[in-house]
Amino acid sequence: MRIKNCYNFHDFRRYAKSRLPRPIFDYIDGAADDEITYRRNTASFETCDLIPNVLRGVRDIDMSVTVMGQQLAMPVYCSPTALQRLFHHQGERAVAAAAAKYGTMFGVSSLGTVSLEEARAISDGPQVYQFYFHKDRGLNREMMARAKSAGINVMMLTVDSITGGNRERDKRTGFAIPFRLTLAGLAQFAMKPAWGIDYVTHERFRLPQLENHVDMGGGALSISRYFTEMLDPALSWDDVSEMVREWNGQFCLKGVMSIEDAKEAVRIGCTGIVLSNHGGRQLDGSRAAFDQLAEIVDAVGDQIDVIMDGGVQRGTHVLKALALGAKAVGVGRYYLFPLAAAGQAGVERALELMKIEIERDMRLMGCNSVRNLNREHIRFR
Repeated sequence: MRIKNCYNFHDFRRYAKSRLPRPIFDYIDGAADDEITYRRNTASFETCDLIPNVLRGVRDIDMSVTVMGQQLAMPVYCSPTALQRLFHHQGERAVAAAAAKYGTMFGVSSLGTVSLEEARAISDGPQVYQFYFHKDRGLNREMMARAKSAGINVMMLTVDSITGGNRERDKRTGFAIPFRLTLAGLAQFAMKPAWGIDYVTHERFRLPQLENHVDMGGGALSISRYFTEMLDPALSWDDVSEMVREWNGQFCLKGVMSIEDAKEAVRIGCTGIVLSNHGGRQLDGSRAAFDQLAEIVDAVGDQIDVIMDGGVQRGTHVLKALALGAKAVGVGRYYLFPLAAAGQAGVERALELMKIEIERDMRLMGCNSVRNLNREHIRFR
């Protein structure tokens, strides 16, 4: 299979599956418990229909948006995700370069495999830093100071991960950092030698945002233990409010799902919220972000930028979210599978297809600007 023969999310997923050892593929593809929320995230878009208008004289399509003070050439951005150089040796470098080419936002995670500073050097476009709240308050302050000096535009605090989700696929294969593979997991690596050659012939795997604070080698600390031992489950609104004041800039909470929490985010001075259930990887059975979008936009959409992620696989999904009031839409697996399949070329192919789909769909909707999409353009069954 070749990347030019991939036309949609499912093609990219199949290509990545053919290349990756099963434990790594399952780490990307898997979710919590019975993976109900994971499936629901995409299925939720199917309950909503688009209402096109015709004979509107559509010529040029404007798909640019402004979100949290950042100018994006398209209303889709690459959400920060962990461990990207495990999937392909280029990792975040590929995503940064592809996002810059398409004029959109991307992010580096606390568990990223390329440093904030290197990613900033690759792309001068909007960059977010996604981080977790640690028990060590000094570490939190140090991370924010580092992000500020690196020129990060938006701080994005993930608030739905004070403990790791129950990802049973990873338990079966023994996926962890460092690897603690079961025999079945080891056999899967042996079946994909090309990945192993790629992994060992490139630079050593690192977690640059954490390496001065966390020992990930020598059998010391796995990713799951990072979540259970270093992150603070007692994280409170007072803690976040202090961070918002200290950052004194664009500050976003990722993982907000209730109206009450959205209003609290406004109260403490956040400039954005991402409605998200972490791709179904945390609390299985939680509501899909798209299903929750309208009521949160109605409650706080005139006071804070509301974004959503989860299950987005098509341009029509993006249009439906924008019509409900989302300022932009984040994607994760949508670009991770292409990254795993072909590095930067894969991410660029995915973003190009999304751009083409949005432009085509806007023409078919009779709408020349994504900013003109509204609830007159959709109906729920």
